[in-house]
Amino acid sequence: MNAADTTVPPTEVRMAEIVFPNHTNHMGTLFGGQALAWMDKAAFLAAARYSRRTVVTARSDQVDFKLPIRVGQMVETIGRVVRVGRSSMHVEVELVTEDLLSGARQLCTKGTFVMIALDAEGHPTGVPVLPLPRD
Repeated sequence: MNAADTTVPPTEVRMAEIVFPNHTNHMGTLFGGQALAWMDKAAFLAAARYSRRTVVTARSDQVDFKLPIRVGQMVETIGRVVRVGRSSMHVEVELVTEDLLSGARQLCTKGTFVMIALDAEGHPTGVPVLPLPRD
């Protein structure tokens, strides 16, 4: 079986960004709003990729800013569909920094977003059942 033949929808997306000065506050750390925008984008992509539907953000649950993200760091944004309802998908999103010279990685921010799948008329519509993890 090749990748195009898979019947299990992908549940994860990964994006990489570099933090530039225009992304930061006066302390040289990433604006919270910028972090949330990257996280919402990853949640959108993960949910749309999983459901193969148009999706919208219904809610962002607790977002924990654990460590500051600084100018010059690479940020990997990882979104994973972790639970589904009839039309909703809970997407866990992490921001992980990586020092490009040393390779050191740290989890800096984590949160959950609830995305809703929509049909062509903009009404909530069903999504596939989340497959059980394989052993």
